[in-house]
Amino acid sequence: MYQKYDVYKDSGLHWLGVIPDNWKIIKNKFLFNEINLRSFKSEHELLSVSQYTGVTKKSERIEVNEFLTNSNSLDGYKVVSKGDLVSNIMLAWNGSLGVSSYDGIVSPAYAVYRLVNNCCKEYFHYLLRTDLYKAEYKRQSTGVIESRLRLYTENFYAISSILPPLKDQQIISNFLKLKEMQIDQAIAIKEQQIALLNERKQIVIQQAVTKGLDPNVKMKDSGLEWIGKIPEHWQLSKLRYLGVTQNGISAGSEYFGSGYPFVSYGDVYKNRQLPLVVDGLAKSSIADQKNYSVLEGDVFFTRTSETVDEIGFASICYQTIEKATFAGFLIRFRPTNANYITKEFSKYYFNAQMMRTYFVKEMNLVIRASLSQELLKNLIVLLPSIDEQKAIASYLDRQMDAINELIGLQMSAIQKLKEYKTTLINDAVTGKIKVA
Repeated sequence: MYQKYDVYKDSGLHWLGVIPDNWKIIKNKFLFNEINLRSFKSEHELLSVSQYTGVTKKSERIEVNEFLTNSNSLDGYKVVSKGDLVSNIMLAWNGSLGVSSYDGIVSPAYAVYRLVNNCCKEYFHYLLRTDLYKAEYKRQSTGVIESRLRLYTENFYAISSILPPLKDQQIISNFLKLKEMQIDQAIAIKEQQIALLNERKQIVIQQAVTKGLDPNVKMKDSGLEWIGKIPEHWQLSKLRYLGVTQNGISAGSEYFGSGYPFVSYGDVYKNRQLPLVVDGLAKSSIADQKNYSVLEGDVFFTRTSETVDEIGFASICYQTIEKATFAGFLIRFRPTNANYITKEFSKYYFNAQMMRTYFVKEMNLVIRASLSQELLKNLIVLLPSIDEQKAIASYLDRQMDAINELIGLQMSAIQKLKEYKTTLINDAVTGKIKVA
């Protein structure tokens, strides 16, 4: 699709390979000056650096600056001017650097560099964030293990940059800005399609667990605004009459890390069906394993979090996990009669969108959102017959498989677009392809 340059030459660096004949290789120490100007004004815009987005305004990423404890807390931060290259010394190896589009300040843990020659800043933003250069940062960084790697200025200066003629730099950066915008728009469309498919899943689940599968069934008012009408022959019951609830185990840090299976908050929050093998381990006693057991048919609810949006998510245990216990941030509901509710129906019912409506409406927020057993016990459960529950669950399994397949196709397409963008940037800034 894209042409090559007419003539190539050896760059002299094994990790760079060949470059176009009229391009140069210049060490960063001849291209950049380190800027170490310090701020003593709290009104400066606080910036941060991400491997995904480059330099961004901190105010656009979080609502409240966790760094600010008083008006002088930003004294001594480094000043950044638009066009400066900002590098997170500790995370440069994973691409946490980029050219800033803003004036502002950054943490003293960052390095700030300014181009000394007449060069296209946007070109260097693309070049220095490629996988090729991230690998070189890793080689040049000091530190024994990955989490302690540091790319100090002398190491950054020792790295060589590819320098095309200024006209080519501008052509490449303009080309990549356009292509990046087009690819990102395509990704955004597919992400929107995934969001719509996920909404579709919720609509299908809500419809099935509240209306059943027979479109001609006679309906009655449930008496609950957040549920609406339900099939006339369905029963309603509070959760308290269907089983027992139990908070999880709370213990010090020494209790965890080894021993027997332990169901964590994340296991429940991330999965609508509990994994058969969980990562957590706890030094549980025989008594703990009896009191906080994890049995087939159990339903676990997230109990506490920073926000109400993460409360009340449910995960169903499809198969007993021997000798397992569960976290204090969870509530276990254990049905006492299998003739009332099946695990297959539970998986969908307790994760219907109306559950979010119920928990958000009823939750009392103080400092942290917390779901009490009493509130959970008052949750209304719709009860079709056992045969109807199984039919609904089987129908929803098929529907979810079909929708998840469509989501998988969109996710695969997004991954390919991201890979294409990465390859295109790398090839353009290193001269593998000629873009004009």
